Amino acid sequence: MSTGNRSCGSCTACCDGWVQMVIGDNPVHPGSPCPHSTGKGCAIYSDRPVDPCVNFHCGWVIKDSPLPGWMQPQTSGCIVLFNKLSWNNIPVDLAMPVGVKIPQRSLTWLKAFSEQHGRPLIFTEQIMQKGKYTNQQKVLGHGTVEFQQNLLQWLKEGRKLW
Repeated sequence: MSTGNRSCGSCTACCDGWVQMVIGDNPVHPGSPCPHSTGKGCAIYSDRPVDPCVNFHCGWVIKDSPLPGWMQPQTSGCIVLFNKLSWNNIPVDLAMPVGVKIPQRSLTWLKAFSEQHGRPLIFTEQIMQKGKYTNQQKVLGHGTVEFQQNLLQWLKEGRKLW
């Protein structure tokens, strides 16, 4: 996929299971990639599902992305989704690791962006059991105390975050 001056290139992080989703009847999560992923792209790209695939907008590829070049998912170790939710009419950004945790350099950049632009951030860490990825994640927030309290409430309510 290409939008603006960036393209996915060899990055397939979204298809590799780092973003939890369901493709057809197939749950996709760490350790369980999309069944249509070739490891270099999508075997059914022209016929891929609208939701979630066509509607998925990686923050690194979107037009006029604020992410620096080094924040491509396979380089930065995280996938960023902008404007997936809103809190008090403020856009909330999401970040998921490509691996167990978002590397410190990337997380530091994301938190600084959050503070600079007054945009709360939700980020996750993968939960592993016996050395294997599970489909469970630890959800963390960066923003005001009020935002973090609301995030805890959303999690208690089972609100879908992406």
